[in-house]
Amino acid sequence: MSAGARPSAGGIAHTQVKLGHGALAVARAGAGQAVVLLHQTPRSWDEYRDVLPLLAAAGCQAIALDTPGFGESAPVPGRPSIEAWAGAANAALDALGIGRAAVVGHHTGGAIAVELASQRSDRVAALVLSSTALTDAAYRAAPPDESGVDEAQDADGLRRSRAGFYPPDRPDLLDRYVADALRAGSLARLGHHVVGAYAMDGKLAALEMPVLLIGADRDPYAYPQLERMRRALPRAEVAVIDGGMVPLPDGRPEEFAELIAGFLARIGFLA
Repeated sequence: MSAGARPSAGGIAHTQVKLGHGALAVARAGAGQAVVLLHQTPRSWDEYRDVLPLLAAAGCQAIALDTPGFGESAPVPGRPSIEAWAGAANAALDALGIGRAAVVGHHTGGAIAVELASQRSDRVAALVLSSTALTDAAYRAAPPDESGVDEAQDADGLRRSRAGFYPPDRPDLLDRYVADALRAGSLARLGHHVVGAYAMDGKLAALEMPVLLIGADRDPYAYPQLERMRRALPRAEVAVIDGGMVPLPDGRPEEFAELIAGFLARIGFLA
C-alpha cells in the first residue's frame, strides 16, 4: 500500500510504498503514460530531480524510485543483488497500480532495468539504458578498475573520489552525490560489486521491447561499454550526449529528457 504523498518544488510529489522488506520511496511528477526512472549507485531519486518535470511536461507520469538501501528506501534483507532490487521495484509498481511502463536506468539503474524487464516482460513497454555496462562473463573476468571510487567515509574523501568524473563548474552536482553517498553508507561501495556480479548473459537476447541506448562520451567507465551493448542489442537505437559525464541525468537533464521523450514518441508509447 502507498503512504500519502507530500508535495515539493517543481510539481514533484513524494510518497512511500510498504513492501515486505520495508518502505520504498517514490518521487512522481505529471500524468499519462508511466516512465519509471532507476538511479545509479550511490544516488537516489534526486539524480532525476531535474528530469522529472521535463518528462511531465512531455506528457508522461514520471516515477523515480529509490533503490532499496539508498535514499529513503529500506534495504533488502541479506546480501543485496540486482535481482532483489528489481524484484522490489516490480513490487513497488504493483503497489502503485502501474501496469505497463517505459523503464529508464542509468549505470546501476540500467542493470536493474534489464532485470526488471526480465522478471516482468509484460510490464515493460520500452527500455532506456543509459551508461549501462554489459555485465557478461567477459566483464566479470576483467571488471573495470573502480578502486577508490565511493570508498571514503567522509564528505571530503567522497568528493575527491569522484571529482574527476564531474564537470568542474558544477560543484552542486558533487554536493548532491556526496549527500546520497553518506546516506547510503557501506552500500555506496558495495553497490558496484552488486552490479559486477550480475549475470546479464542471455537476458539481453530475450528482450523484445524497443530499447534506446544512451552513451556519455566522457564517462570513462560506461562509454567503452556502449559498443558492446549495441552488439548485444542490434535492433536498439543509440544516442550519444557529447561531453556527457558520469552525472548524465542530473548534469544534462534537458538533453537526457529530450532523448527519452523523442524515443517514446517514435515507438508510439507517447501520443
